[in-house]
Amino acid sequence: MMATPVGLDAPCLRGKLRKCSSNIVTKFSTSKVTGRGFSRGTQLPAGLLQESDKHNKWYGIPVLLQKLYDSSHPNSDLLQAHSFLKILSSRLSFEAMTCVTEDRKTAQESTFPNMYTFDLFGGVDLLVEILMRPTLSMQKKTPKMNEDLVKDCLSVLYNCGICIEGVTKNLAARDDFVLFLFTLMTNKKTFLQTATLIEDILGVKKEMIPLEGIPNLSGLVQSFDQQQLANFCRILSVTISEPDAGNDDKHTLLAKNAHQKKTASPSRAEINQVTLLSIPGFIERLCKLATRKVSEATGLNFLQELEDWYTWLDNALVLDALMQMATEETEQSSTESSDESSLATSPLRHRLPQSMKIVHEIMYKVEVLYVLCVLLMGRQRNQVHKMLAEFRLIPGLNNLFDKLIWRKYTSSNHVVHGQNENCDCSPEISFKIQFLRLLQSFSDHHENKYLLLNSQELNELSAISMKANIPEVEALVNTDRSLVCDGKKGLLTRLLAVMKREPPDSSFRFWQARAVESFLRGATSYADQMFLLKRGLLEHILFCIIDSGCTSRDVLQSYFDLLGELMKFNIDAFKRFNKYVNTPEKFQAFLTQINSSLVDSNMLVRCIVLSLDRFESQTEDVKVVEVLSECSLLSYMARVENRLSFLFRLINIINVQTLTQENVSCLNTSLVILMLARRKAKLPFYLNALREKEYAEKYPGCMLNNFHNLLRFWQHHYLNKDKDSTCLENSSCIPFSYWKETVSVLLGLDRTSLCAIVRYIDEPFEDLDRDLLED
Repeated sequence: MMATPVGLDAPCLRGKLRKCSSNIVTKFSTSKVTGRGFSRGTQLPAGLLQESDKHNKWYGIPVLLQKLYDSSHPNSDLLQAHSFLKILSSRLSFEAMTCVTEDRKTAQESTFPNMYTFDLFGGVDLLVEILMRPTLSMQKKTPKMNEDLVKDCLSVLYNCGICIEGVTKNLAARDDFVLFLFTLMTNKKTFLQTATLIEDILGVKKEMIPLEGIPNLSGLVQSFDQQQLANFCRILSVTISEPDAGNDDKHTLLAKNAHQKKTASPSRAEINQVTLLSIPGFIERLCKLATRKVSEATGLNFLQELEDWYTWLDNALVLDALMQMATEETEQSSTESSDESSLATSPLRHRLPQSMKIVHEIMYKVEVLYVLCVLLMGRQRNQVHKMLAEFRLIPGLNNLFDKLIWRKYTSSNHVVHGQNENCDCSPEISFKIQFLRLLQSFSDHHENKYLLLNSQELNELSAISMKANIPEVEALVNTDRSLVCDGKKGLLTRLLAVMKREPPDSSFRFWQARAVESFLRGATSYADQMFLLKRGLLEHILFCIIDSGCTSRDVLQSYFDLLGELMKFNIDAFKRFNKYVNTPEKFQAFLTQINSSLVDSNMLVRCIVLSLDRFESQTEDVKVVEVLSECSLLSYMARVENRLSFLFRLINIINVQTLTQENVSCLNTSLVILMLARRKAKLPFYLNALREKEYAEKYPGCMLNNFHNLLRFWQHHYLNKDKDSTCLENSSCIPFSYWKETVSVLLGLDRTSLCAIVRYIDEPFEDLDRDLLED
């Protein structure tokens, strides 16, 4: 029997209804956790929902959801359903705007009551059902849904995700829905909303999605215009990057090796990279996106204007929406493109601030460069390199360098950091860093590095080799001159120029030094070193280390590493060093910086030790003899007590449990010192010095036991890694066979061997951890 309005006013019935309303909320909340019981308001009588609504201030949301459900069946009129969704959306939009414009706090019922009610009564699940309903059709031709209805469904889902904790994670758990969303990207009018929702979902999804599972991925990507493809790169970045790749240097090698044993190879990210590379024209289009030009900004207030815009751009949504309006305003037919040329004809685009146009382009270039950078570091590196060269990525970036990547202003660019000087999050800064990371990946141990120069600079390298009477590097000879940089300066030379202008503690210095160092890495090239020395790079580095007051450990480490590559085996570099460091005070300041952190400076120490060993074998050369006698740095390292001091500290600052990709170089530098000693039959002297040092410090066995365990790990780590062994050989000019042989000799079990570590550990103090590397 239905209750009459008069009956409902009775006090006892009002009390029951309040209790009933409370029970409804409890049951729905419990269902969210257990998955059992009521899951949506459509399971309850409309009358009950209406009465409960009055007491709970649900603003009619449960009733509207019921009407939306009733009007959205496969054979129902979706126009009516859309009208109900619009009403719902209007009641939710204010809360969504509040969430975006204010600091996002932990979402609670009291913070966004309408959103909470919408989700509680099954609104999110209902919208997913509505969106996916065409896929359940038995008809041969899938029925097409109204585009505006789809857009509103996606927008409400996105807004719920940013306001209510757990909504996006629940959507991410539905693989069928995630893959289905990609099919909605084929429609230009729903692309933006779809891309934004997918981006949020993939950001919280535990498992990486298989790109090959996306229906007709190749056709989908090929259907994108350039702006859509740029947007799509934001999504792709999540699908091709190894998890926690950004913290690679902080993970212990022991843990990483154990993880690699358990992880399937190739990884999901690597498989996704192969899938992308199989799409016809994909890399070519990314290269065009990365290198296309944009209108230059004018006016002195550009930086301030840029920062003002960025303060309210929580993500690319607002920017994309405005640019989409600009595109739609000029659309005459469905076939028109929204690339840069068509956007340029839009009246609205002309009305947008010039800085917004540039930020829009910069934000997408960041994503495009990131995708290219990841692919360059993957297993398909050589394939990617070949395509990037063919599609002239480097010359294109060179043409953008002064106009977009590093525009010239009187004040330094890094002020865009805003309130937090350590936050590299603005589009301008992200773009610069991503550009530098790309250069680093492109140059590192690859012959295509010479594409960073122009024809005149390549000729200069050839002339340097000819003057020194040494053969040209094969990679230089094989460089295709039609693919190198245009203009008066190549990209490397432009980079050196801006590097010298950066403030001492600018975070860009780290990435700039890394990019230049990667050009030098690999087999040492005298011509490459002289090319950079002639441009004053050594003096600039020494100024930053000694005189600039730079305190950033990251920047100093990158400069030590670069200095090591620049000076290695190069007698002219050591002569230049001595000319700059021309007083005892300067030399002491330099040593103080080196000694302040050997983890940061050990690669430079290795360079000095190796170079000294090389020069000592070239005493027939008058120039070498002269520099050996005059150079304070070489004289310092020639003293055995100084080499031993470095060896003691290098071994003591690491152990197997704390070895990372960042500090494993300390182990290899200590090995270099001992290998060179072994060549001169002085290895027993060094091992005995280690023993005496232990006893002098009253810790017998401590250092040698630790070193023994480190060398056992070295065998375990490097003898299974081709790339690492090649790097060690190229950087030291010591055959890897000699590395392996020296480690085996040091780890020998024969106590009578003068070159075995075990001989120098008295038996009571022997504590070799035999099980350390066992599974």
